[in-house]
Amino acid sequence: MASPSSPPVLGLGVVGAGRFATFLCEAVADLPDVAVRAVSDRDREAAAVLAEAYGARVHDTADELVADPAVDVVVVATPPASHAAIAVRALRSGRHVFCEKPLATTAGDLADLVAAADAGPGVLVVDHVLRFNPLLAAVGRLQEEVLGAPQRFLFENDASDEDLDDAHWFWDASLSGGIFVEHGVHFFDAAAMLLGRPATAVQATAARRAGTGLTDLVSATVRHGDDVLATHTHSFTHAHRGERQLMRLDHGAAETRIEGWIPVDAVVDLWTDDAGVALCGSLPARSGELLAVDGFRLGAGAAVTVDVRRDADVPAARGRGHDLHVPHHVRVHLTLGGPAAKAAVYAESVHAAMADLVRAVRSGTPPRSGIVTGAAATTLALAATRAADLQQTVHLSGVPS
Repeated sequence: MASPSSPPVLGLGVVGAGRFATFLCEAVADLPDVAVRAVSDRDREAAAVLAEAYGARVHDTADELVADPAVDVVVVATPPASHAAIAVRALRSGRHVFCEKPLATTAGDLADLVAAADAGPGVLVVDHVLRFNPLLAAVGRLQEEVLGAPQRFLFENDASDEDLDDAHWFWDASLSGGIFVEHGVHFFDAAAMLLGRPATAVQATAARRAGTGLTDLVSATVRHGDDVLATHTHSFTHAHRGERQLMRLDHGAAETRIEGWIPVDAVVDLWTDDAGVALCGSLPARSGELLAVDGFRLGAGAAVTVDVRRDADVPAARGRGHDLHVPHHVRVHLTLGGPAAKAAVYAESVHAAMADLVRAVRSGTPPRSGIVTGAAATTLALAATRAADLQQTVHLSGVPS
């Protein structure tokens, strides 16, 4: 029970009562700083079921929910095309917002949302779960300590369409924004976070399913700054059992490979010197620190292991115009528990994102996944969609990383 001096619990008003809303409510149920107070959905029966689980009230519309004095944080868990309008209403009413990605599906809606976020006192967090994944946090730390900045980023996503019949809203770009916006935005954001350079230009193309015209395979190449390239390919063409995802970062003398769109395992292959070997040797003992993300509770399977082969090749080498001294080969395996931990890792990432919103509200400091990075990723996703439509390079300016 909260002490008399504890800050008040933030009431959550959940707009949308589908599978993700249910998952989110379960993921944050044990956060002492929040409680579900209201639910709305066009399907009142679905809203009533979710509300009953948390002793919350039901509203017929999002407007009614936003106006509810018990609601401090509006959780936007509806199909993508409605995200911006609901979030704008919430921010203009003085509420905070926890928004499922993407923030918007059109440039105009995104501009309205950015203006509302800049003008109001409310905190906005977008559910870019990769910003709260411990493996990506660890890779970011290793880049600073031993790997160096990446010169190349790749994400390949062979996703399932087994539950996406031809009439599903996912295929309707007016509702979803299309694949780059609805799904790819996660990985545009992750690339910006890990590369640390703004996106400056994008080229893209798309393929359509024979007989239906549905766009189910897209690919984009993004230039970050002047010296880094990132490629993003997404196909929604597989059975569930055939799904696979790979994120790869090329650091020059090192490579990082991260498996899964909810990452649970990563491997770093590194050529390094004596100092690098010493640093890598300390990583297993530092696994808790290396994998730490505020609000994310590591499972028992989280671990870091290191294998070192000293003097695996001659010391002198050269890459991208630079002399290197890298005689030793190191393999670092980072795990959050493997494939069996995927659901728990996803839930903990959402838990950490909501905890970050609470921290930002309480402290007045920016969230880890706020309007600036969220708008940058959405802007890039919209630009990639436009580049594919026009079959032209789209240049970007003023997009923060």
